[in-house]
Amino acid sequence: MLTEPTAMPSTTFTAGLGSSLAYLLSKAERSVNRGLAAVLATEHLSVEHWRILQALADGRGHSMGDLAEAALMPHPTLTKAVDRLVDRALVYRGHDPSDRRRVAVFLADRGRSLLHRLEGGLAEHHRAILAAFGAERTESLMRDLESLVTGLER
Repeated sequence: MLTEPTAMPSTTFTAGLGSSLAYLLSKAERSVNRGLAAVLATEHLSVEHWRILQALADGRGHSMGDLAEAALMPHPTLTKAVDRLVDRALVYRGHDPSDRRRVAVFLADRGRSLLHRLEGGLAEHHRAILAAFGAERTESLMRDLESLVTGLER
């Protein structure tokens, strides 16, 4: 008598991958960014564009190099993204106040307004994470991830 092969439990597949910190971090990032992207889609904004706007929200101009690092983007990709944000009048390029020879990127009033409009949706996204994972665990995870990054960048 022939029997159907039994399906491998999903834990068997993820056990190998699941033992990789890089894999688990990527998987967590995808899950978190999926919800974030849904919030940002209401304003036709990508996660990368939001990172740029958030980095500029401090009111200071930032060089493209500093902005690439803050937004976690390679230089060529950042340039294209900033160009799109300039086209939408969300950011603008100008002279760096500390060195007039350098160009900096600044958040425009329209970009600041967009970030303000997103606040409610972003807060709801954060509440969903807290509900799923717990406030203390989320704060602890964020501290641990910051420590991991600091340790690896030494």
